[in-house]
Amino acid sequence: MDLFELTIIVIGSLLCFEPCGKFYMGICLSHFAVSLIVGVNITAQVPITVHFDHGTSKLELMEAIVLHTSSYIMEWYSFMIVKSQGFDSLMVDGSHLPFKDNISHTKYISFLAHSKGMLVEAELGRLSGTEDGLTVEDYEAKLTDVNQAEEFIDETDIDALAVCIGNVHGKYPSSGPNLKLDLLKDLHALSSKKGVLLVLHGASGLSAELIKGCIERGVRKFNVNTEVRKAYMDSLSRPKSDLIHLMASAKEAMKAVVAEKMRLFGSSGKA
Repeated sequence: MDLFELTIIVIGSLLCFEPCGKFYMGICLSHFAVSLIVGVNITAQVPITVHFDHGTSKLELMEAIVLHTSSYIMEWYSFMIVKSQGFDSLMVDGSHLPFKDNISHTKYISFLAHSKGMLVEAELGRLSGTEDGLTVEDYEAKLTDVNQAEEFIDETDIDALAVCIGNVHGKYPSSGPNLKLDLLKDLHALSSKKGVLLVLHGASGLSAELIKGCIERGVRKFNVNTEVRKAYMDSLSRPKSDLIHLMASAKEAMKAVVAEKMRLFGSSGKA
């Protein structure tokens, strides 16, 4: 029986689900978690977009597409079943595949997702670091190639491209980030002509100056995971009188990081 860990990352009104398994005790947690978020979406004061992040296998990506139109939520008090929308977008992560295989894999999922009205993000190049228990060593990392990016965009018809410009998953080394902003500028020149947005994973730990430079060079979505999780874990290490206070404190710690990132990214007050 596989353990399914589902991380929910909230930046602005975008909620990202990161899968690294399938089931826990026979329960498909992706269905369960999406249903919870759909419930939040019904009563939220701002628009919410639900994104399926880092889908590496065809099976889990197909499940995300199915959930787009067949997500259900139970209203706890009346026990009424309400049909509602699930994922609004997904990320096809074929960065572990050879270039041509990444194209064919992404193209197939992109066609299916677009037929359901979903937006598609994909990754070209490969980030080093650790995320959701998966580690990519430095020697396996690969920067995004501009010429390959043009072919990739043309062949796959994606909406957003996650680029590798020296960004990493997890913590940056003590020497700090070493982002190739000139490469990002070239990728932006290409993507803007194609109508494709740029995405930067591994945005935890980047300075305000670097974030500003990335925005100026076309990045329109940042993925922040490490800092949000750290805030949660640090809060758990501080003594509390009971479990309720512990959970509330951890939630507030995460909210503080999210609010700060929203201000840094320029997305506050724009819902």
